[in-house]
Amino acid sequence: MSGEEITINGPDGAFMGYLAKPAGGGKAPGVVVLQEIFGIDRSMRAICDELAGQGFVALAPDLFWRLEPGIQLDPSKEADMNRAFALYGEFKPDLAMRDIQASIDTLRKRPECNGKVGDVGYCLGGLLAYLTATRTDADASVGYYGVGIVGHLGEAGNIKTPLVLHIAVKDQFVPEEQQKVVHNGLDGHPRATLYDYAQADHAFARPGGDHYLKQAAEQANARTIALFRDALK
Repeated sequence: MSGEEITINGPDGAFMGYLAKPAGGGKAPGVVVLQEIFGIDRSMRAICDELAGQGFVALAPDLFWRLEPGIQLDPSKEADMNRAFALYGEFKPDLAMRDIQASIDTLRKRPECNGKVGDVGYCLGGLLAYLTATRTDADASVGYYGVGIVGHLGEAGNIKTPLVLHIAVKDQFVPEEQQKVVHNGLDGHPRATLYDYAQADHAFARPGGDHYLKQAAEQANARTIALFRDALK
């Protein structure tokens, strides 16, 4: 299954999104896929294709469009990794939230979508998934190994729809102390569910990556799909 690139019109300008649709026609729930620091690369496109195969309309917006539109980086190459971290340093999450709401709005209006839209994000996108739960009207949010959530726990009171966070206990970018703070801030929240993966490092759900952990990835992905099937009916 392969998708197509579409144009998303946001409040600050137009940008690209990769859209994958399920086969068979009819209306299906939507999922906005929030990128890692490598752009809308092969991995993000594959996630959209996989979600489409599971019966969702998936849209990955290019959230680096203000910095370098259309960039696709390879995390296995040192130069690309350095470029990714440089872009991450310039990235402004507050502006990206405007793009994410525009992406949710765009997906809701698609003829293939049933009007329900969730989101799932990885790494940087894991933080953005949390912020999507606190700042947008998404119907459900899922974050994988989100970085920097600890600095936004004051927004937890704004969460009104289901939020799932998949936490890599051995995450090299999110130390144990930060994980504890996130747990303390969210474990009692009626809409938030946090899952720990004891042997997992950052990016454990990226197939082909250095830290891919098949069992943990499959368990996390099954939980994600189960949430979306329940919340986006």
